[in-house]
Amino acid sequence: MSMPSSSATETHLLDAESSLSDDLVHGFVDFKGRLVTRSGFGSWKSAFFIIGVEVAERFAYYGISSNLMSYLTGALGQSTATAAENVNAWFGTSLLLPLLGAFVADSFLGRYRMIILASGLYILALGFLSLSAALYSFKSSDCQIDANNTACSPPQFQIIFFFSSLYLFALAQGGHKPCLQAFGADQFEEKDPEECKDKSSFFNWWYFSINLGVIVALFVLNYIQDNLSWGLGFGIPCIIMCLALIIFLLGTMTYRLRKHSDERNPFVRIGQVFLNAARNWRTTQSAISNEEEAQGILPYQGSHQFRFLNKSLLGAEEDSKVCSISEIEEAKAVLRLVPIWTTCLGYAIVSSQSLTFFTNQGVTMDRSITSSLQIPAASLQSFISIAIVVFVPIYDRILVPIARAITQKPSGITMLQRIGTGIFLSFLSMVIAALVERERLKTVVKYGLVDMPKATVPMSVWWLLPQYLLFGIADSFTLIGLQEFFYDQVPNELKSIGLAIYLSIFGIGSFLSSFLISVVEKATSGPGRDSWFSDNLNRAHLDYFYWLLAGISAAAFAAYLYFSKSYVYNRRNAL
Repeated sequence: MSMPSSSATETHLLDAESSLSDDLVHGFVDFKGRLVTRSGFGSWKSAFFIIGVEVAERFAYYGISSNLMSYLTGALGQSTATAAENVNAWFGTSLLLPLLGAFVADSFLGRYRMIILASGLYILALGFLSLSAALYSFKSSDCQIDANNTACSPPQFQIIFFFSSLYLFALAQGGHKPCLQAFGADQFEEKDPEECKDKSSFFNWWYFSINLGVIVALFVLNYIQDNLSWGLGFGIPCIIMCLALIIFLLGTMTYRLRKHSDERNPFVRIGQVFLNAARNWRTTQSAISNEEEAQGILPYQGSHQFRFLNKSLLGAEEDSKVCSISEIEEAKAVLRLVPIWTTCLGYAIVSSQSLTFFTNQGVTMDRSITSSLQIPAASLQSFISIAIVVFVPIYDRILVPIARAITQKPSGITMLQRIGTGIFLSFLSMVIAALVERERLKTVVKYGLVDMPKATVPMSVWWLLPQYLLFGIADSFTLIGLQEFFYDQVPNELKSIGLAIYLSIFGIGSFLSSFLISVVEKATSGPGRDSWFSDNLNRAHLDYFYWLLAGISAAAFAAYLYFSKSYVYNRRNAL
């Protein structure tokens, strides 16, 4: 038998090395710092662990947040307007804290460690919430009997303990939410065409899966909280988060971890661009053009947008740091997000209502499923998730391939087109909500229930179903589009920050909703007249408020269309 020639052996070795090099995922390592291969690490095998963790986390989060309005107005005895302001303030804080969590993760700890730390805080906060609810439930039983079933105000210490636990819960969510999703998207390499398509599908199936957890939370936990025990209803999410942490750790051997860059901190780089541009504010356009020509920088799409930042190509002082064109483009990419972020606030304000006034409407209506079984009012929120669970597969498997064949774009339609579609649908949902509430008030007058706030209005709660379902379809477009957009359009080292910026839209929107409620409450209330948010919803005018929100949504949509048309994507695959 003839031996293979040395040249053939060398060729075989070179082919093997080339194949191994092609399989390596550059810029990523495993949990021990070793190089990772595309076939052995990441992709869907890692994503399934991460999606499983997120399903559990959303189950826990919505197990608390979805029925918070009922807990505040019931167990804690707060008024409707006060409870709505507290829910919006907490919800807003919980969606702004991801900016802090993402900053710490991207600058210091890394996403993997931050997820583990946030999971520990989650478990601690949920344990405290369960303890707070159990203590109050135990101590308030005698009080309710003595007061002829009138709700009692809990001790001040327990109120402080409850809200402290609630905001610790928000802090944990701030570290967990942006990092887990960015970590999941990191498992798909942008430069690989197949994985790039998979990443777009990942955002769809991510949102599909977590809404399964939300549906279970809204039906099971809301029933337990309303009919059995608040302590048990808050305790089950604590157990689920313990399981989520175990699931996450089990996937450790498969994860791709983004390699720490030796470059300067991205916050420092971007900040330096703005600082240099400010220092060189007197620099003329001709001087900038000369510098660009000297560096061989050719005009490109979007190069004239925010051109004042190109002044940072020049040093303000002899020893000052001069920024590169790539650093300037990073700063421009962040700045381009501002108009999109701002115009999406209208959507966020509208979105806040499903946690507050929609639930209160449902409480007053006929919620009977059978003669002895009623659907909890907060469980109506599950229909938003049901709409998402039904619509996302239709979108991903039917609508996207059709749109892809027409537009020749990998995602079918652009991310901004997807976001805009959802904003328009949210406007329609508020119009429907206003019309339904008007019909409810007519029914109240017809049956003489205006001064009977505890009476059940003889109008089926299923009248609220269209506005919930339309909200869900709107979320399928806008929320998933925003997640992908803000992840894709920020520098590589700021992926967690990108998703935190997306979440901050809803944080600020929730605060704006709370502020709007406060202003409307003061403007419409007074001696001898009921406000739009009267504790007696039969005398309130939520329909007027919904029309106001529909107007805000329409104005925000018009502004969004204006700014999105001039937006320049900073990656070709984003188109």
